[in-house]
Amino acid sequence: MQTESSNSLTSTEQPSISQNVIEAPPQNTAPTAEPPSANTDNAEVPPPKPTGNSVKKLVILGGLGLIVMGVCIYGYRWWHFSITHQETDDAYITTDIHPVNARIAGTVTEVAVADNQTVQSEAVLVKLDPRDYQVALQQAQANLKVAKYQAEASQANISVTSTNAQGQITQALGNIDAADASILTAKGALSEARAGVPLARAQVAEVEANLEKARLDYDRYQSLAAQGAIPQSQFDAIKATYNSLVAQRNTTQEQVQQAIARLEQARQNLSNAEAKFISTKGTLDQANATDQQTEVNRRQYQSAIAAIEQAQAQVDNAKLQLSYTTILSPSNGVVGNKTVQIGQRVQSGQTLMSVATQQPWVVANFKETQLGKMHAGQAVEIRIDAFPNHIFTGKVDSLSPASGAKFALLPPDNATGNFTKIVQRLPVKIVFDGDSIRGYESRIAAGMSVVVTVATDDN
Repeated sequence: MQTESSNSLTSTEQPSISQNVIEAPPQNTAPTAEPPSANTDNAEVPPPKPTGNSVKKLVILGGLGLIVMGVCIYGYRWWHFSITHQETDDAYITTDIHPVNARIAGTVTEVAVADNQTVQSEAVLVKLDPRDYQVALQQAQANLKVAKYQAEASQANISVTSTNAQGQITQALGNIDAADASILTAKGALSEARAGVPLARAQVAEVEANLEKARLDYDRYQSLAAQGAIPQSQFDAIKATYNSLVAQRNTTQEQVQQAIARLEQARQNLSNAEAKFISTKGTLDQANATDQQTEVNRRQYQSAIAAIEQAQAQVDNAKLQLSYTTILSPSNGVVGNKTVQIGQRVQSGQTLMSVATQQPWVVANFKETQLGKMHAGQAVEIRIDAFPNHIFTGKVDSLSPASGAKFALLPPDNATGNFTKIVQRLPVKIVFDGDSIRGYESRIAAGMSVVVTVATDDN
């Protein structure tokens, strides 16, 4: 509309300008000479020539028209640019900055880099005194050897104890069988001895009865032999029978005592067999206890294996602690914020320096009203204040999920009666095109101010 009005204004003004030029009386013109011939009536009258002032006015007006046309074209282009692009100067260069921290306490013996030096990943930055950690590693390795020896001894004890336990159990079982057989034999002998005592006593009673009869015959025949009523040979036969029965009685009485003694011996043998059986069972229990000791030894061996693993873990930890005495670069980049010096005593977690990567990107804080047509992948024109004569290009990588205020330590709370609406800004990540940044990787630093323009006309 602005362009059309300007053009109409120019067109309306042009006739009046030409009219003024034609109607303007000539100034500073020399008098014209009259024609010398007599045919003046038939000669053509030449048009009046423009004066110097009229030409000057034409030039000025033409210049003004060109200026107005240029302003209109510029205004149109600016209007078209404003509706197809979004721009902000609230943007800064950002990159990954890795802090280099000491993971252990120690004394610095070497600083291998200088300020603003370019380093590669895994390059040595700082070295700490390793001697304390070398001693700790040697001690852990010695503990590991002790644990291995203890495990070997426990394993040998398992083999010896198991063999002894099996032999003792086998022997105890054999002794139990023998003791059981001895008990059976002793019980048989006891039964036999018990049966022999009454028999012997019965024999004594029988002999006593026969002896009583023989004694009566002996007394009677003795008186008859004294009277000569019977022959002496008959009396001698009766006497011999009596003496034989007396001897038999003594023998049977002795047999009774022997039977009683055999009975007591059988009882004693049975008690001994039972005691031996009990003792043999005790030996079996002891053998079983030895077998249980084998199980205990197995548990001790498992504990020794666990001790080996623990000692191995201590060795690994000691090696890890020793490796921390050499501090390496976490990535490719440039050293900055170096605060460490040789001889300095550092603590675990202390920041010694930082390594900034040479892969920068831009964080642009757009107003929320500018994000309606913005999305990932759109082309971006990047102007860095440090390099005003070079235009970088890039693209929108992503939009933040929340405004910067929401990520603040103390987010604002607008749940009050006197609310004032404030346009919020959301961070937008913009990445550089590789070709446009080539040669400037080491010159672009984090924190530089940037002006970005996002082309949103592709939506």
